[in-house]
Amino acid sequence: MNVKEKHFFLHNHPNMHLCKAYGLLKSQQEEKLNSINEAFLSDPQYAEEEDLSSQLEMFKRKYMEFDLNDKGDIDIMGLKRMLEKLGLAKTHLELKKMMSEVVGGKSKDTISYTDFLNMMLGKKHAILKLILMFEGIGKEQEPKHVGPPCRKTFSDLP
Repeated sequence: MNVKEKHFFLHNHPNMHLCKAYGLLKSQQEEKLNSINEAFLSDPQYAEEEDLSSQLEMFKRKYMEFDLNDKGDIDIMGLKRMLEKLGLAKTHLELKKMMSEVVGGKSKDTISYTDFLNMMLGKKHAILKLILMFEGIGKEQEPKHVGPPCRKTFSDLP
């Protein structure tokens, strides 16, 4: 397929409007989360936090990854997916308890980005924060090898 054909295909694909709408939704969500990050950066409460700007950027990426409803909140299914991805499946009751702890006992069905940041940056040791930090969400993931696997010889085998 030459460049003209690819361009025609991409711009005339029947689901292109859905892809564009999703991209627009994600960019709007990112702008909203960036404005919340700016508020945290200017908050004197977090002035002593080491490397706050890069922490906020990492938390934003992780938060957006698990915002399954694309409404700017992590719901119980997003939390379930997050923990399952870490190999920590939890019961519905355990998930509800974690959510309640993160949002300060309020009966909410979602974790807002502000609640998430308060949990991750705060001194309070929520169960969810401890799990996430211990299991690596608070650490940068190692880049995955891209491309075909390396060739192996018989001498490389165990």
